[in-house]
Amino acid sequence: MVRVVITGIGVICPAGGSTEEFWNNCLSGSAAVTAIPEEWALYSTFSSTIWAPLPPIDFLKSRLSRIELMQNDTTALLAVAASDQALAMSGTVAKMVNEKKNTYALEAIDPLRAGVFMGTGIGGIASFAANEGHQLYAPVSAALRSNPGGDTASFDAIHRLLRYPPRFHPFAVAMSMPNTSSATLGIKYSLNGPNLTVCNACCAGATAIGYALKAIRNSEIDWALAGGVEYLRDGYGGIFKGFDIAKTLVNPGADPASANRPFDTARSGFLFAEGGAAVLVLESLDHAQKRNAQPLAEILSYAESFDAHSIMSPDPSGTQSERTVRKALDEAGMTPENIDYINAHGTATPANDEIEARLIERVFPHGPLVNATKSLTGHAIGASGAIETAVTALSLCTQTVHGCKNLINPVRPLRFVQKSGAYPIQTALTQSFAFGGHSAALILSRC
Repeated sequence: MVRVVITGIGVICPAGGSTEEFWNNCLSGSAAVTAIPEEWALYSTFSSTIWAPLPPIDFLKSRLSRIELMQNDTTALLAVAASDQALAMSGTVAKMVNEKKNTYALEAIDPLRAGVFMGTGIGGIASFAANEGHQLYAPVSAALRSNPGGDTASFDAIHRLLRYPPRFHPFAVAMSMPNTSSATLGIKYSLNGPNLTVCNACCAGATAIGYALKAIRNSEIDWALAGGVEYLRDGYGGIFKGFDIAKTLVNPGADPASANRPFDTARSGFLFAEGGAAVLVLESLDHAQKRNAQPLAEILSYAESFDAHSIMSPDPSGTQSERTVRKALDEAGMTPENIDYINAHGTATPANDEIEARLIERVFPHGPLVNATKSLTGHAIGASGAIETAVTALSLCTQTVHGCKNLINPVRPLRFVQKSGAYPIQTALTQSFAFGGHSAALILSRC
C-alpha cells in the first residue's frame, strides 16, 4: 500500500497568522475573543455578541499581487497564503512562470500528478453579500441624494445604513463560486491534476484531506495541496445572524473570555470565527524521500458517513458517527486501544459535545487523551477540520498537546487535556461532524 505523509502545514486562523504563531498560541492557551463589530448593531440585535476575529494579514507577502487582491474573494487569498506557508515548510520551491499572471511552477513536482483538494462550507458568500448590497442599495442611495426631503438628520441616518462597495465587481461570479479557492491554487501553481472542492459544511476540510489521501494511495497522483478555507464576515453581520438566530452560538455571559467552553457542563454554543484556512502538503512517502522532504506525520486512514437524520441537528444516538470512527480504525488496521490522542470536533454546542463525548466513551474505554481545538480558534466551519488535522499532525510531530481552554467541569469523565504539555503519542484520531449529518475521521501516526 502507498504510504501518505504530510510534509508541509500552513495555517491562518484567529489563533495565529502563521503555522508557528498558531501553534505557539495553541500551546500557551491564547485565544482571540472580542466583541462583534459595533456597526452590526445598526441592522439587528444579536443573542451572541462575541466572535473570534482573524489577525491582520499581509497577503502581499504570500506571492499575491495587488491586482489579485482586488480580483479575489478573501477565501482564495487565505488559501494561497496558507499554501505558501505549507510549500515553504515542505521544501517545495516555486518559480515564476508567468510574470503578468503571477503564476508559478513547483520544482520536483510533476504538474500532471499533483492535485488540489479544498473544503469550504459557504465559499465566497462574503463577496456575494457585498455585490448584492451594491445592487440593492446603490439606487436607494441615489434616490436619497436626489431628494433628501429637507430632513438632513433623517437622510444621514438612513444613508449611514447603506454600506455597499462603490461598484458591482466585474469578478463577482468568480469570487462567489465555492470552487474558486481550489481553482485559484491550481492556477497559481500550474497544477494539472485533479482539482476538487468539497462543500459538506463543517466536515469539508477533513473530507478534502481524506480525498487527497485516497488519490495518492490509489496512485492517481503523487502530491497534493489539501485543506479547508472559510471567510464569514460581511458588512451587516448577516452571516453571523444566520447562525445566531439558529441558536448555535455562544452566550457571552459575564465573562466573554471564558464563554467558549467545549465539553464543559456550562457550555452554551460555539464561538463564531471570522474565518480561517489550513492547507497541508500531502505526498507519497516515496515521493517525499526522493526529494528529501521531511515527513511531519503519516495519514493512515480516512472514513466518512451520513446519518440521514436532520439538516440542522445530529442524530442523538451517534450511531453513524461511531460507524465513521470504527471504519477509520478498520482501514488503518487498528483497534481502539491503538489510539493515544483524539482531537475532537468539540463545538461547545449542548448536543454535539454530549453525543461526541459518549461516542468517545463507548469506542475508547481505555482513555486516550482528548482535547478540542475550537476552544482556542472558535469554529471556522469548512476550515475547521483542516485546522484540526494540522493540530493533530503538529501534536504527533512535536509530542506536545495543547490544553482544552475553559474546561472546568467536563461533561463526561474522559481524559481531557486541560493543560498543554509533552505527551508520548504515536497514533491519533481527528474527527469532524457537520450540519446535514456528515461525519469524517482521519487517523494519523507519528513518523
